[in-house]
Amino acid sequence: MAEGNGELLQDESMKIDVEAERTEDYQKLIEYGLDEKVAAKLDEIYKTGKLAHVDLDERALDALKEFPVDGALNVLGQFLDSNLEHVSNKSAYLCGVMKTYRQKSRAGSSQGSATPAPAAVKGPDEEKIKLILDRTGYTLDVTTGQRKYGGPPPGWDGSTPGAGCEVFCGKIPKDMYEDELIPLFEECGTIWDLRLMMDPMTGTNRGYAFVTFTNRDAAQVAVQKLNDYEIRKGKKIGVTISYNNHRLFVGYIPKNRDRDDLFEEFTKHAPGLMEVIIYSSPDDKKKNRGFCFLEYESHKAASLAKRRLGTGRIKVWGCDIIVDWADPQEEPDEQTMSKVKVLYVRNLTQDISEEKLKESFEAFGKVERVKKIKDYAFIHFEDRDNAVKAMEELDGKEMGGSNIEVSLAKPPSDKKKKEEILRARERRMMQMMQVRGGSMVPANMPLRGPAGQGPRTGTGMRGPMGRGDYGWPWAWGGGTWPGRWPPSPWGSGQQSGPGRSSRGAWSTTPSRPWGGSRQGKFTR
Repeated sequence: MAEGNGELLQDESMKIDVEAERTEDYQKLIEYGLDEKVAAKLDEIYKTGKLAHVDLDERALDALKEFPVDGALNVLGQFLDSNLEHVSNKSAYLCGVMKTYRQKSRAGSSQGSATPAPAAVKGPDEEKIKLILDRTGYTLDVTTGQRKYGGPPPGWDGSTPGAGCEVFCGKIPKDMYEDELIPLFEECGTIWDLRLMMDPMTGTNRGYAFVTFTNRDAAQVAVQKLNDYEIRKGKKIGVTISYNNHRLFVGYIPKNRDRDDLFEEFTKHAPGLMEVIIYSSPDDKKKNRGFCFLEYESHKAASLAKRRLGTGRIKVWGCDIIVDWADPQEEPDEQTMSKVKVLYVRNLTQDISEEKLKESFEAFGKVERVKKIKDYAFIHFEDRDNAVKAMEELDGKEMGGSNIEVSLAKPPSDKKKKEEILRARERRMMQMMQVRGGSMVPANMPLRGPAGQGPRTGTGMRGPMGRGDYGWPWAWGGGTWPGRWPPSPWGSGQQSGPGRSSRGAWSTTPSRPWGGSRQGKFTR
């Protein structure tokens, strides 16, 4: 009995010693509602100095509280084993580890067996990375989804780099990190930031990164020097200009709603909306064409809006909408645009004929031809200076009861790239319809037009555009831009040639509303 009492006293003494070793934050975790085992594990991590209680926000603590105890202990073990040296937001990082754990658990259960332990992943060379950071003064911020180097450079007092300063780098070996990429891209110019995208399921990179330079010239040099560059034996990377997309395409909106109505409605669902772009029906200027474009203040805001609006649960005045990215048009370089002699004119009324347009524009110089399509037109001048003068004088002027918009037209895009983009767009739209359980898209809904590359890759579909692309068949007369014909809107039965090209078979003959008016640098 005495021995038993001695053992009991010994156990109680050990328990008291353990409790005495707890930090003062342990009781806070218990009061918050965490399981004792989870709180004890978290308290152990606090003692290592890798994490402090103030680093965790309510989101992370709530997620831990809802997690099964065994799962939470595993997550905290993985978190403790992680290299947190460059992690600035440890609370978000812990949430990312929990999310990955759930995904792996679901993947294992769906396969009917436990997911095998992943092979050890070769990490970055921390010594080389430290040398780069010491040399440049840049920072490195690590999350479960990306590794971000820089942004902005130390001592930077200029503005944030604009469009055309960022490149997309693909086909990166999965075990490659900043220590190999940064010296390579530094040869092209000053890096603003480099973002290597990571796969939390495997611990390796996703095979691509985004590199932003402080100016557009450096980005162009990177494309010229590093596209198809052999970064390792037998491994070539691809580098192209990337465009930060701020714009969404929304289909199936009520045609009787104007810009103000749409702005007020879509502002309710996501912040950061800057502008709503709509196109009037050629037959009834009081009605829109059943779709619009939403311009947001940033790619992040547009991405959030896409997630919220694309769930299928949000209705706009009772209508089921379709939401996709409106992909940026690659801007022609200045040298190309300096040779353009064609004007793009939009917001024309039905009363304005080609003859009337030629008469008005010929007051500034000889016009070779005019091609009007519905409510927009292309004016081909013989001399560029005359075209520029006409644009400056007539842009915004009243003509036929409407204020017209005049700008330089863009040369046609690459045929092969355009065909790939249009087909990808159509596949995505049809998949959306199947997921929603809807019927085929009506004839007045433009399937082929602005929309989505995924968030941001080097190429993508185009949204409404301000300087019309005069490579489209109705505007093009042939000759000046050989080999750059657009896809034929009449299907595969038409022969290739000026204004037309063969493509794969279409299921039906497409309608042509996407050849309507265009605005900005996007086209539908």
